[in-house]
Amino acid sequence: MQGRTDVPRDRGCLVGICFFILGLGTLLPWNFFMTALLYFQNRLNTTQWSNGTMVVHKEYHFNNWMTLLSQLPLLLFTLLNSVLYQRISEAMRIAGSLIFILLFFVLTAVLVKVPMEEDRFFSITMATIWFINSFGAVLQGSLFGLVGLLPQKYSTIFMSGQGLAGTFAAIAMLLAIASDTDPELAALGYFITPCVGTLVALSCYLLLPRLDFAQYYLNKSSKYEEGTTEELLKEISTVENEKLNGHANGSLASRAMGSDPAEDEVTSSSDGTKQVEEVEKRQDKASVTQVFKKIWVMAFCVTFVFTVTLSVFPAVTVDVKTSFPGKWERFFISVCCFLMFNINDWFGRTITTLIRWPRKESRLFPVLVVSRVVFIPLLMLCNVQSRSFLPVYFHHDGIFAAIMAFFSLSSGYFVCLSMSYAPQLVEPKDAETAGALMTFFLALDVST
Repeated sequence: MQGRTDVPRDRGCLVGICFFILGLGTLLPWNFFMTALLYFQNRLNTTQWSNGTMVVHKEYHFNNWMTLLSQLPLLLFTLLNSVLYQRISEAMRIAGSLIFILLFFVLTAVLVKVPMEEDRFFSITMATIWFINSFGAVLQGSLFGLVGLLPQKYSTIFMSGQGLAGTFAAIAMLLAIASDTDPELAALGYFITPCVGTLVALSCYLLLPRLDFAQYYLNKSSKYEEGTTEELLKEISTVENEKLNGHANGSLASRAMGSDPAEDEVTSSSDGTKQVEEVEKRQDKASVTQVFKKIWVMAFCVTFVFTVTLSVFPAVTVDVKTSFPGKWERFFISVCCFLMFNINDWFGRTITTLIRWPRKESRLFPVLVVSRVVFIPLLMLCNVQSRSFLPVYFHHDGIFAAIMAFFSLSSGYFVCLSMSYAPQLVEPKDAETAGALMTFFLALDVST
């Protein structure tokens, strides 16, 4: 039997770094794509001045279409991945998705310098949005399943990388505002950066099989199945031997006691068959329904966390106005809303490498998740100018920033714990299924 000393070490934290970059690579492309919103609006701006009035030739409703064609494939392909992942190899799902995302971002970057009629540009952009999110859904679901095979801290590291993606995008937006960069030039930077990030993420994935620590855990599932197969054969052999020995001994005993040997044979055969069936059940992977029954609490938690978060961010928080008008007003939302949220969300995910409280079995965990609902009225009572049915109790920018800090910190913390706890609630052979299911519930909530 192997001891703990046989487990390889993660030398130089290379496996952790690889999964951090892979987490960054899952969300960095789409975060930067959304940051280039001003560029897309300028390309599709078909207004002109006529006799002193502005005439709109065609309204594309870009934001609405972008939301629909990003969330729909995210939900659809996450569901397909959680159901059909066993039929497509892991390498095909992960490496293939990264390659296609890279190609679509190269296309988007090239189109920045290519003059094009608005309708055609809109159609190509919408198709690109669909495919980027389709492959992104497969990539994210597959990586969650993969990292679930490793110790829990690697799930935390992976999600920490995801959290940093939004921070990079927020910083890029802030720099573009501060430097008054031309939207077209800024967009080129927004699209080239994900190309580099995706290439680095692909390199990290290809490096994983060459690292002993990663190889030990990632091959553990197949080794587990091989081991259970050998155990199955041994136990079946033992059962058959017991049946034969029991039949022979039973026949002699039956003759000596005057009972019917045929009846004893039937009873022995029935008991042996039941034992064989019990042994065979150990090797089969659990069904999706069986896995869900074990992780439903974590699925509820991750769904509820995002329900609370997305109910006010960014829909309500972007309408908060600063109490210090002037130059600061230009940067207020970028800093106090987006940058504040992304930095603290990333910090909340990261601290779970050191603090994991409450434990996964604790009933306090879902209670704390539900208690986050208090942030909804707190944020709505800030200086939100777009509604008049509620009074403003928190005028000062500092109070809004403090509420946003705790709001985003708790969001990142509980999402990361939920996603990393779920694979631990099932057997190692079902960890990938648990990861894929949790990704589906995460995408389900983001899409609603």
